[in-house]
Amino acid sequence: MNELDLIDDFDLEFGVNAEKQRDRRVWVTVDREALMDVGRFLFDKGFEHLSAISVTDYLDEGVYELTYHLWSYSDNFLVTVKTKISRNKPAIDSVTPIWGESAQIHERELHELFGVTFEGNTDLAPLFLEDWDGPPPFRKDFDWRKYVKENYYDKENEREKHYFI
Repeated sequence: MNELDLIDDFDLEFGVNAEKQRDRRVWVTVDREALMDVGRFLFDKGFEHLSAISVTDYLDEGVYELTYHLWSYSDNFLVTVKTKISRNKPAIDSVTPIWGESAQIHERELHELFGVTFEGNTDLAPLFLEDWDGPPPFRKDFDWRKYVKENYYDKENEREKHYFI
């Protein structure tokens, strides 16, 4: 497999533009509705390892961009698939039917830290934040200084008094 063949396949199958990022690296942006079809297509082409999912918070645009990093180890090839979802009600289909447990753990993390709901993922239990009752802490509009000040500083403590000015 080479970059140009895969780029042509994306155009033929989905009508989307993929681009060569560098040798054996292709980036493609798809609508959220096409994510599962693109995922199955890539899995069938040998991209059997989902190494990471990340979220970029575009606060001013009101969207999250989800980025999926998919590897074909037999071809030593990485495809990065990007899609955008609303940050007001961030929800997208889970890719666990395709990549199983490797997808499940990434989706749990992003659910906890950004509040993204991965529909179809049966375990979105917290990974890191025990007894957390605040908003998703990695959102750009989360004021962590205010949260810490309100929940952890002691107004009576002489060393911490200056934080309440």
